[in-house]
Amino acid sequence: MTTDGITMEELQLAARNHGMPLEALRYDVTPLGLHYLLIHFDIPEADERTWRLEVGGHVRAPLAPSMEDLRRRPTVTTPVTLECAGNGRARLDPRPVSQPWLEEAVGTAEWTGTPLRPLLEEAGVLDGAVEVLFAGADRGVQGGLEHDYERSLPLQEALREEVLLAFGVNGQPLPPQHGHPLRLVVPGWYGMTSVKWLRRITVLTEPFGGYQQTGSYLIHADEDDPGVPVTRIEPRSLLQPPGIAEFESRGRFLAPGGHVLRGRAWSGRAPIARVEVSTDGGRGWREADLGERRSRWAWVAWSLPWEATPGEHELCSRATDEDGNTQPLERPWNTGGYANNAVQRVRVTVRAGVGG
Repeated sequence: MTTDGITMEELQLAARNHGMPLEALRYDVTPLGLHYLLIHFDIPEADERTWRLEVGGHVRAPLAPSMEDLRRRPTVTTPVTLECAGNGRARLDPRPVSQPWLEEAVGTAEWTGTPLRPLLEEAGVLDGAVEVLFAGADRGVQGGLEHDYERSLPLQEALREEVLLAFGVNGQPLPPQHGHPLRLVVPGWYGMTSVKWLRRITVLTEPFGGYQQTGSYLIHADEDDPGVPVTRIEPRSLLQPPGIAEFESRGRFLAPGGHVLRGRAWSGRAPIARVEVSTDGGRGWREADLGERRSRWAWVAWSLPWEATPGEHELCSRATDEDGNTQPLERPWNTGGYANNAVQRVRVTVRAGVGG
């Protein structure tokens, strides 16, 4: 953790990974080059012609389908919003040292693949199974431990019909940085669950205790707190930045008069029920209009007319889902900087002559 400037470690991470420019909120489907990206270790070498997915563990009949086998299975394409669990980390004080996300670690893509559930049913999950473990081909050191990147899901979560073994995105094959030739996509869960470069699926009779499950992705209030696992995406709304930007600060400048504020909202816990917008830093709120829902698992557009008057304004938006979960104005601090879905604040200077 640090209250000082960005560390060299964070700079290295920020150079390897990238967020989605918030002006890209204008797109229903994020262009692939603008979709957020986080790579834990290295992008592994992968040859689709020889790639096989091992499916085993506590099953009746282990499988080892090739990519050709997987492509012959029933195929679906689903828009899904993925968000990094560390999105918002850099807003916390003191700032946990890791990838320094502000609010930009998100994107919505159309993922193409074959549902996981029929493959597990074909392998024959046996009584006593409790979790399904997913292992990627990327290997490295974290927490002082050398390991493959591995994450597990409770069996009932893995059997959800919308969980995909994806081999395509936005109408093209997966690029190397997004998991070529095969990745998991788990709609509704933070992005760490959607294991890339997927090589093994193992059905377990005991909960998985690997580093990425029990040494990371836990919300600890302090160093002595045992923590709770990071799972589903908390509700969030983001504003498409209005007007024009100041280069260094990204502060916004806008001409007076009538404008329409726009943004996107999503939640992995339940569908979005409403979005409220404030133009005075959160003192007063107005409900925005929601757009068409393209998918349960994709963000929804929102819009609100605004008559901008000269001066300084702080724009905010907050989402509430159908289970009543609402974005907080402030999020309690945690050691890893996870799931910080505090309300975004956008400073706007309204003055005559802007954009003329």
